[in-house]
Amino acid sequence: MNRKQHDRILNTLAKSFFQGLLIIGPFALTIWIIWYIVSSIDNIIPTISERTYPGITFLIVIISTTLIGYLGNKFIIGRVVVDSFDYLLEHTPGIKFIYTSLKDVMTSFVGDKKKFNKPVLIKTTENPAIWRIGFLTQSDLSSVGFPNYVSVYVPHSYAVSGWVVFVLATNITILENVSAAQAMKFAVSGGVAGFHSDDNVFKAPE
Repeated sequence: MNRKQHDRILNTLAKSFFQGLLIIGPFALTIWIIWYIVSSIDNIIPTISERTYPGITFLIVIISTTLIGYLGNKFIIGRVVVDSFDYLLEHTPGIKFIYTSLKDVMTSFVGDKKKFNKPVLIKTTENPAIWRIGFLTQSDLSSVGFPNYVSVYVPHSYAVSGWVVFVLATNITILENVSAAQAMKFAVSGGVAGFHSDDNVFKAPE
């Protein structure tokens, strides 16, 4: 076997390995993340899982959370209890900062008051035109001395982070034909995930 054949075989093996990694990697990581979440919740009350079945604590937490959300949203008494508990935590020294910060972050992603539901493009340069994808979080900044400005959250690719920028309202374009989930997936994946659905294809503004 000459050197050229040897290199060809190594290249084939390397390509096959990485192709297999691309196939197995996302699946394995998904299973690991699910297992980690279930195990972490089970460890909150380990005696229940040890005496019954693994994952039972996870199911109890999921069912209880769903039930509390349903009662708090559909029934007046549940709403009163939730609002009272919320008021108590928001006015308790020491706990107030932690609770309100976590609440604001969580309500930004889920619930009726979620903030990251308006994907936009920010024009950063005029010639040539360069756009950044983000999410409109505040449509009026007059109260902080920036009339005609809006705030936009710009997520980073391949990272759970981002930044908030103040820009003129005339420098953003609302993405009407793109959902928030599509926009976030596109931004976080660095554009690799694609920016279209079965019904429409994203087109940059002219």
